Amino acid sequence: MKAIAVIPARLASTRLPRKMLREIDGVPLIGHVYRAVRSSPLLEDVIVATDSDEILQVCHKNRWNARMTSPDHRSGTERVHEISNSVHAEVYINVQGDEPMIRPEHIASLRGLMENLAVQVGTLATPASSADVTNIQANKVVVDLAGRALYFSHATIPFDRDGANPRYLKHLGIYGYRKSALDRFVGLPESSLERIERLEQLRFLENGVDIHVAVTPYDSIGIDTEDDLRQFEQSLRSQ
Repeated sequence: MKAIAVIPARLASTRLPRKMLREIDGVPLIGHVYRAVRSSPLLEDVIVATDSDEILQVCHKNRWNARMTSPDHRSGTERVHEISNSVHAEVYINVQGDEPMIRPEHIASLRGLMENLAVQVGTLATPASSADVTNIQANKVVVDLAGRALYFSHATIPFDRDGANPRYLKHLGIYGYRKSALDRFVGLPESSLERIERLEQLRFLENGVDIHVAVTPYDSIGIDTEDDLRQFEQSLRSQ
């Protein structure tokens, strides 16, 4: 099964300006992500998909495979779709450009999920820490008994009304798509829940497309704030 990874990377970001090019230990964030994804032996290729000439030039300078994509895309999934129109694969793995702690084990778990030809869209989750349960920056997911996502939210879901102490799952910023799923996504309008939560994967759920979830013991940190940057830097130095 030919699988390639696509890393959507745009320079405009609201909470942490120009974060793709922010340097941690002398390497821009996009470089840390590219190297982390490239460490997986299960990928045919890794491509940075950007709308920024500045990011493109940094990638070329460092020999990180990158392609320019349209500035009109509203989501990372749309950017992955553009790559899928010119690069053939059975599975396209979307790793968000602010996830530098992606591990080969994450890629292996997701690729294993996509071995099932019935799975059109897959993603990963990990047991949520007590801090992440109430952290609105940490996306949560609830799944059914077959491992399909019921809902994604910044809110604490499920709501523990009677103190049952449920298992909370933190959603990780990595997806697997088949080409047909990407084609379906870009052909659909932005959904109401997607607009409310600002979570693009809800477009699939609102339109009846199952998202299968594999649970991994390995957490990851998305870089959205200065604190996230410092936490990642500390983790690098501790290693």
